[in-house]
Amino acid sequence: MTAEAATPEPRVPEPARRVPSERTHHGDTFVDHYDWMRDKENPDVVEYLTRENSYTDAVTGHQQPLRDAIFAEIKERTQETDLSVPSRKKGWWYYARTEEGRQYAIQCRVAAEETGDPTRDWTPPEVVPGQPVPGEQIMLDGNLLAEGKPFFSLGGLAVTEDGTLLAYSEDNAGDERFTLRIKDLASGELLPDEVPHVFYGLAFSPDGSRVYYTVVDDSWRPYQVKAHVLGTPVADDVVVYQEDDVAMWTGFEISADRSRLMISIGHSEYSEYRVLDLARPDAGLRTLISRDERILYDAEPVTVAGVPHYLLTHNRDAKNSMVSLVAADQFSLPLAEQAWTTIIPHDDAVRVDGLSLTRTHVVLSVRRNTIDRVQVLPLDGLGTPEQFLPAEPDFDEELFTSNLANAEFDSPVIRLSYTSYLTPPRVYDYVLQDGSLLLRKETEVLGGYDSTQYVAERQWAPAADGTLIPLSVVRPAELVRDGTNPAVVYAYGSYEVSMDPGFSIARLSLLDRGIIFVTAHVRGGGEMGRSWYEQGKKLAKKNTFTDFVDATSYLVGSGWADEHRIAAIGGSAGGLLMGAVANLAPEKYRAIVAQVPFVDALTTILDPELPLSALEWEEWGNPITDPEVYRYMKEYTPYENVRPVAYPRIAAVTSFNDTRVLYVEPAKWVAELRRTTTGTEPIVLKTEMDGGHGGASGRYSRWRDVAWDYAFAADAIGATDRVDSDRVDSARVDSAREASDDVQDSPS
Repeated sequence: MTAEAATPEPRVPEPARRVPSERTHHGDTFVDHYDWMRDKENPDVVEYLTRENSYTDAVTGHQQPLRDAIFAEIKERTQETDLSVPSRKKGWWYYARTEEGRQYAIQCRVAAEETGDPTRDWTPPEVVPGQPVPGEQIMLDGNLLAEGKPFFSLGGLAVTEDGTLLAYSEDNAGDERFTLRIKDLASGELLPDEVPHVFYGLAFSPDGSRVYYTVVDDSWRPYQVKAHVLGTPVADDVVVYQEDDVAMWTGFEISADRSRLMISIGHSEYSEYRVLDLARPDAGLRTLISRDERILYDAEPVTVAGVPHYLLTHNRDAKNSMVSLVAADQFSLPLAEQAWTTIIPHDDAVRVDGLSLTRTHVVLSVRRNTIDRVQVLPLDGLGTPEQFLPAEPDFDEELFTSNLANAEFDSPVIRLSYTSYLTPPRVYDYVLQDGSLLLRKETEVLGGYDSTQYVAERQWAPAADGTLIPLSVVRPAELVRDGTNPAVVYAYGSYEVSMDPGFSIARLSLLDRGIIFVTAHVRGGGEMGRSWYEQGKKLAKKNTFTDFVDATSYLVGSGWADEHRIAAIGGSAGGLLMGAVANLAPEKYRAIVAQVPFVDALTTILDPELPLSALEWEEWGNPITDPEVYRYMKEYTPYENVRPVAYPRIAAVTSFNDTRVLYVEPAKWVAELRRTTTGTEPIVLKTEMDGGHGGASGRYSRWRDVAWDYAFAADAIGATDRVDSDRVDSARVDSAREASDDVQDSPS
């Protein structure tokens, strides 16, 4: 291309206005020049974000063909007209289906048979995508509800025990404030009942006379559980429980046997349950184990030999948690005097994440060797010497995820989900009586997907302190370990959340361009048990960041990745990780995509009035009261540690209505990065003006969001073209040469 024909470089926007604002804590004063952007109602803020979006469009405009190609590949590989495997509840089979060209799912049901043959009665009806379903009743069509609205998301669905009423809640702004409505499924009409400003989670009482829901306070913390009696004014809704500790999160569920309302209060370090007997609601709430005991636990009522008990999943003298059986009357005694029977003992190598119940079995969720697994234990003989050993469904892949999808209390089967990096999602029914697995569905990948064209394997990267960091490495099978390959490294690393193996149609678009996709299971996540989490939180948080950098160094040193062709991606707390590694080792990354990034963490957590801030103290520490936490966080919080170095190209992606990570954090960060960097790589801010924490709503919109992020990364690392297996070597070398030339020619 001639110089005359070259497209001119987009003009960098006028720098953001700087207005000094002081923040002083523990004798330290930080001057924040961009905090004026916090005022969402300020027209200057909207104008600034709009201007930045225009610049982002200009800088990344040449990536549009690649974005279109990735979007098309996702669409072409996806069975757009599809449905979930029906799940039975009482007299109905419930399922969701999608239709080609439509953004949202349609919630449906068909009547179930009752023949007396358990096998037949619990075999889901065969429903073929795209074909009419005899007797189908559409309960809720998300496409119709979303018409004319800038955003649409469901916050909860619940059906009465007799199947006559549906409760649902919808958000039309992306701010996670939902409106609760009740629908008569016989007539299709909405009841007059309408409850605004509810949070996630809905449940009907067993008799269907009332619906339970949660409410958030001004800082977006769920703090109330309320009950709405159908047919009564919303103003009369009763507060069943209110939690006033600003550091505690409140939620609820109806117990598996439908006998109790279980209200859970807690955070990552300890919890408390308040229980309401739904047969005797006037008796009030009963506390099981007080938060004062500092035990982190979950509880589920169960009747054993005719006696009311609770199954506790807890960390009492058990860092990785264990399961105990406790008679209900024991909770009236001091903790030291209570009799607890061990059901699943503590194991340093196995993390017990929780349990569910059917009428006959306990279903356990455990993690061993990083892998999430399901175990099943009969209730018969529970807590006695005759107790059975847990059984575990057997799968033949090294890296997989197996989860409980549904355990209807009276069902002779439980529904399991299964997936891996190479296996599209499967749905199994596990027969409780004999342990057999019945495959109900494997998600179809269109276009001739062949899993043998790819490899998924576990590698271990040494951290500076000698800790081995597990990596999940997915790559095209044809790639050669010659140091020329492009790579995308992804991680999260907070809240004990594990990045489990899972199939991704979108990821195939990266793999087919010769890119190695690596998930770094850094400390702060839950992949290696509770200790792994504790080694990456509070005053050990920096391990999360250095682990990611060490994992990147390992990929280069192992010969799998070209040091000039690595992009990093992370979102939310993983976006904080992206900001931290950008400051820590900017030279190691050709590009960084920070999705809804928590990059101004110290400012946010210092203000308990901001959404969810006080709840963060148990993850990061409390910098308001603890000067050591303040000092430690100030050393890594990304916005306050931007320095004069050559930063890689960076995309900060956010949403104007996000209530979890406010748009102001990436907006300020980008302004400071652009002012401070000594390099010439573009640093852009992309704001979805109608989205929430997850971006825009609707599946096609989400696919376009993913395509945007992936195109930004792939373009930076010189991997924009699909690579056929018969020309992989030459294409890889050519792309590597071009990317390396770009790096050498760039002033950065």
